[in-house]
Amino acid sequence: MSAPLVVDLDGTLIHSDLLLESGLSFLKRHPLKALSPLRWLAGGKANLKSRLAGVAPVDVSVLPYNKAVIELIQRKKEEGHRIVLATASHRSYAEQIAEHLGLFDQVLATDEHINLSAHRKRDALVAEFGMQGFDYAGNSSDDLPVWQAARRAYVVNSSGKISQRAHSHGNVEEELKHEVQVARTWIKALRMHQWAKNALIFVPLLASHRLLETHLLLNGLLAFLFFGLCASSVYVLNDLLDLEDDRHHASKFRRPFASGALSIKSGLLAFPLLLLAGFSGALLLLPWKFSLALLAYYLLTLAYSFWLKRRMAVDVLVLAMLYTSRIIAGTFAFEVKLTFWMLAFSMFIFLSLALVKRYAELRDARMKGKNQKTRGRGYYPDDLEMVSSLGASSGYLSVMVLALYIQDGSTAAMYHYPQLIWLACPLLLYWITRIWMLTHRGLMHDDPVVFAIKDRTSLLIGACFAVIFWVAA
Repeated sequence: MSAPLVVDLDGTLIHSDLLLESGLSFLKRHPLKALSPLRWLAGGKANLKSRLAGVAPVDVSVLPYNKAVIELIQRKKEEGHRIVLATASHRSYAEQIAEHLGLFDQVLATDEHINLSAHRKRDALVAEFGMQGFDYAGNSSDDLPVWQAARRAYVVNSSGKISQRAHSHGNVEEELKHEVQVARTWIKALRMHQWAKNALIFVPLLASHRLLETHLLLNGLLAFLFFGLCASSVYVLNDLLDLEDDRHHASKFRRPFASGALSIKSGLLAFPLLLLAGFSGALLLLPWKFSLALLAYYLLTLAYSFWLKRRMAVDVLVLAMLYTSRIIAGTFAFEVKLTFWMLAFSMFIFLSLALVKRYAELRDARMKGKNQKTRGRGYYPDDLEMVSSLGASSGYLSVMVLALYIQDGSTAAMYHYPQLIWLACPLLLYWITRIWMLTHRGLMHDDPVVFAIKDRTSLLIGACFAVIFWVAA
């Protein structure tokens, strides 16, 4: 009779870790109970996993399954081998996965009494099938004693050191590797392209006509860097909290943590290090008020990630505030005055762009025939027309603020030819109209600020803006 193939779950069958996923799911649902898992852990790992399984459901249909391992299972099943899922994850998750895939004949998993890992897993398998009475596919150091007791070993995505130790047992049948371009994947995870939004930090310097002062330019570059590090920390944390929502999204399922290209452990290590680097640099090298602005940005982003992005209307107001916070942080970095006009213009234009982002999501949902509330958001596809009206109106209000700015007495004191700024108004009207038309046609990037920085027409209009204000000065 053929020996059964026993397959590990975390890191082997799936590119993820269900203990960490369930912990993050619990934290997202109950952020005020963040210390509860530590109390459960005092009762042992099995107790922790059982408690999390009861309060943090995981959608097994969208987990990042390892295609190479599934192909191995299918091949062995066709050859007549029994297939067993043996995992240190909780039994409730394991049984859901077994039912979803329909490939397993038996499930062995952690319950409220036993954490089925390492030597415990080996002992359970030996008791069930006998020494060297089974083949085993695993990935981590916890699997070394299991491989040693197996007839044949399948090594999946293991580090070089673990792979070497596994091969020392002399029973490795096959090594399954999933190659990842680490540097490129981390650049994607940190969303380095989103750093372009930090160019907003330089707006106060441009508005104060002090762009050629070297020490202020240096402050601007440092502020750009430290804000970027802080923002990347936020992006990593947000992606860790949004694993399930991202996997349901038409494009976000490719994100490094949602797809399993990067481990959750690496993300949990990266986000505090990025945060520490950003804040320590800001405190040491920039005015202290910039650090306060950075702290306010981070706290507001956390509130957005945990609560506010699911609140209709509140979410777009917060997004507008997060964009505007870069301009406010710039005034602190350069120690220039934050004017009423700059603040009013920023809020209206960024509210319009935040609504562009929501409109694009709702349009995609409607095009797919969905009528229910958008996952993780507070909107329905039927809200599309209202979101469009609010967004366009907010954008045109920013043009009105610009027009009123031209007539302000302080503007006449700053510019030799303030009336020339009127030429900027039709340009802004055209740009806002174009952005909304492109969004209506489904041609908008999911982040309109990044789109604007990359779009040739937007860049041309921005250059015309700069020339107009330069000549007016």
